[in-house]
Amino acid sequence: MSKYLLRNTIIDLLLRIDQDSGYSHLLISHEIKSKNISAKDEGLLTEIVYGTIQRKLTLDYFIDHFINANKKMDSWVRMLLRMSIYQMVYLDKVPDHAIIHEAVEIAKYRGHKGISSLVNAILRNVQRNGVPDTALISDEVRRLSIETSHPEWLVKRWINCYGFETTKEMCEANLHHKPISIRVQPMKMSREDAINHLINEGFEVSKSFFSEQGIIIEKGNILRSSLFSEGLVTIQDQSSMLVGEMLDVKPGYKVLDACSAPGGKATHIAEKMENEGVIHAHDLHEKKIKLINKKAKELSLSIIDAKAADARGLKDLYEPETFDRILIDAPCSGLGVMRGKPDIKYNKKSEDIERLAVIQKDILASVSTLLKQNGLLIYSTCTVDPAENEEVVEEFLKSHRNYSVDTDFFEELPDCLKNSKGITDFGLQLYPQTYHTDGFFLTRLIRTT
Repeated sequence: MSKYLLRNTIIDLLLRIDQDSGYSHLLISHEIKSKNISAKDEGLLTEIVYGTIQRKLTLDYFIDHFINANKKMDSWVRMLLRMSIYQMVYLDKVPDHAIIHEAVEIAKYRGHKGISSLVNAILRNVQRNGVPDTALISDEVRRLSIETSHPEWLVKRWINCYGFETTKEMCEANLHHKPISIRVQPMKMSREDAINHLINEGFEVSKSFFSEQGIIIEKGNILRSSLFSEGLVTIQDQSSMLVGEMLDVKPGYKVLDACSAPGGKATHIAEKMENEGVIHAHDLHEKKIKLINKKAKELSLSIIDAKAADARGLKDLYEPETFDRILIDAPCSGLGVMRGKPDIKYNKKSEDIERLAVIQKDILASVSTLLKQNGLLIYSTCTVDPAENEEVVEEFLKSHRNYSVDTDFFEELPDCLKNSKGITDFGLQLYPQTYHTDGFFLTRLIRTT
């Protein structure tokens, strides 16, 4: 694919993500497959799309420095400027003159001479004079917001929760990709054999300290490995692997996964149970149930019974005290996964967090009756907001005196996490900057009576 066609494809992708609130990782994957984009072009496309989205607010700050604030601009023109300036400022792979030439040609094709002249003038100005210095922004909240491209409301919220320095670290971490991690199917292959196989395929890898099944991919595209195509490994973030490790399941158990899709945690639990027992996996939408079944089939796991159901109504489907273990991986704002899904930060509002917290509390209250006495329940989210994490757990425990935080949970954490600054009375908060994982919260509750 020519560089001109590739950049046209990138603009179309960026516009779809921006205008339709599409999930970037899914749209990128679909585009690569449908247009049979080469491995070389795939890397550049992914880098430009993710980078442009990650730094959208910063790039807009740069653009607005060079144009009249009242000047109307078509969305595709601004997107073309964003992706071009992103390459000029943050990438070294393509020389500035080539970036400017291709941008002008695209502007001519998509618009008219006036637009191509505007694009040329702005990009030449950036080339000559550089971009404005964000350090000159006097307000520290706005400066952090612009420099790390996080909405101001979110920066303020995190500062109130965690202080300025932790917020700054979190925002800066969200600008960079984390390494992909995978989980070995231990009934098919050992981690050592998987590591050796990947090294022979040219990958650079390391062991995860979070799970004995986990491998971190330092270099290489795991989707192109025979281990992935043969169902010997599955992609899962290290933080998510903690759930399967900490649920403390055994073969023959009866387990409930109340909010299961796409099935990564359910399949991990099935592997820990050696595919013996039963896991009742539910999610709200039928199409998501298909994802769970697909993942289970790929990994040759047969004990997962997946059906569509609202987690808040599961108490009407099962008798009280039915399950040995329960997992509630609750629907959440997703503010912990912005490194892999950067568009999330522009599509959320503070009201979303409050609304989701109500749903999380309702799910916990409803499902809690289904756990056996002395059974264990894990509550987890892929967010970093206390309103969805510690505060949900604290409120639940106040109204459910037959539950408490399982103190053994903290003793059984991997050694690298036992002294984590994210440990509180109500669980463990992982920050994206600390272990290069998703931002993730989990805790383990025990039903005492």
